[in-house]
Amino acid sequence: MAEQRLRWLDRRQSVLAQNIANADTPHYRARDVTPFAEVLAGTAGPALAATQAGHIQPSGAGQGRVVSDRRATEEAPDGNAVSLEDQALKVAETDTAHQLATGLRNSWMGMFRTALGQR
Repeated sequence: MAEQRLRWLDRRQSVLAQNIANADTPHYRARDVTPFAEVLAGTAGPALAATQAGHIQPSGAGQGRVVSDRRATEEAPDGNAVSLEDQALKVAETDTAHQLATGLRNSWMGMFRTALGQR
């Protein structure tokens, strides 16, 4: 689940970077990914392995879909609805969550190594 959270955070950081890059693009609407809780709710267990070429693989599993940010209320005269302040807050929130997830994953891996007698 930690890896899935990290993939979701990476995807969100990418989408937020696109929003900031398009802050001056006319008629551009800010986007975000679906919340992680919704991604987890749609997941039914571990990822499936494709043992034959004809197997169907889910696309972007664990990353969340990119959706229009409905909370964007301000719009510039050129139709752009990207608030740099909102995007900066989301980037900071995502960075903090990424650091937390990475720290937790590293702690768990350290405990597993200790349990296995490895350093």
